Amino acid sequence: MKNLSDEELVRLYIDTQRNAYFERLYERYCDKVYRKCLSFTKDPVRAEDFTHDIFLKLIVKLGGFREQAKFSTWLYSITYNYCTDQVRSPQSRREVYMEEGWDRFEDEVDDMAEIAEMEAKRLQLAMDRLSPEEQAMLLMKYQDDISIREIAAMNGLTESAVKMRLKRLREKLRRYYLEGAIFWLLLAIKVSFTLRCPFR
Repeated sequence: MKNLSDEELVRLYIDTQRNAYFERLYERYCDKVYRKCLSFTKDPVRAEDFTHDIFLKLIVKLGGFREQAKFSTWLYSITYNYCTDQVRSPQSRREVYMEEGWDRFEDEVDDMAEIAEMEAKRLQLAMDRLSPEEQAMLLMKYQDDISIREIAAMNGLTESAVKMRLKRLREKLRRYYLEGAIFWLLLAIKVSFTLRCPFR
């Protein structure tokens, strides 16, 4: 069973309904699906719940797998769709980054690791301003390295439409990122001025 492809495992599970075949798929992809869910939720407990729900959905959906794309791509599509559906509501949108890590401003940052962490947080703040669907498309392309053709097939778009959307999303993300950089620069100036002139 170790040498069977994903697609072969799917066919065997559908034909025999033997749990061993599904369990093998679960072993191969559980961690990857969990990490993808965690990237959406930033909450290990919710990510575990999402992962569990996704594999339950997968059992139901396996009969509809037509091998028009790789199994891994198909599973990631289910994962993205589920996660974006779950975080679409305003109550579920992630606000954790505004609460963590930006509650203080240090006068000098001479540690490159801290600088890198600050840049990562600023980028995540920019990402959080995008809709779940916009985030999903960027993550598919630039984090999971899913091809333009596969993204187009998942979303019912033409390849040229996907390329155009990605271009616009990159520009949008860059604008949000720069706006964030300007905000924190202005905050730094304000804090510095207040410290130097406490009675103004």
